[in-house]
Amino acid sequence: MSLSPFPKALLTRAENLLALYRDQGLMLATAESCTGGLVAGLLTEIAGSSDVVERGFVTYSNAAKQECLGVPEAVITGFGAVSQKTARAMAEGALLHSKADVAVAVTGIAGPGGGSAAKPVGLVHFGCARKGRPTVTRVKRFGAISRDAIRFAAIGVALDLLFEAVA
Repeated sequence: MSLSPFPKALLTRAENLLALYRDQGLMLATAESCTGGLVAGLLTEIAGSSDVVERGFVTYSNAAKQECLGVPEAVITGFGAVSQKTARAMAEGALLHSKADVAVAVTGIAGPGGGSAAKPVGLVHFGCARKGRPTVTRVKRFGAISRDAIRFAAIGVALDLLFEAVA
């Protein structure tokens, strides 16, 4: 009996992603804020993931984003922690501060509080950086669904970006 907190569909996608990266000899890193390490947790739920998952950064605070990933203070103060620019800087910073070939970043407002008219609960920005390629960003507005639903939906988008990075 599995005690995994992750739905079987996500576990299957994670297994497929790890196999794809393994076949291509690629390592990945995660840089997570609103998901609090759930993307890395999902990937490392799979036995043998250590040959693909290089490391994960949980950078919940602005200071951690700056100290661990090198996100410029000017980006956070100018655009906010939940922004396309911050997601891009997080993904690129994860590449620079690891030995990974691909890095995915997630930053958003999972709620139930903390949102505003400009940045409502359910707003999540993503970045995906791969060595030698332009960084890709994506934004999703999941709406004021539950905190868990926002975080798990964000995991799915992060997996999508990691798959696209090797397509």
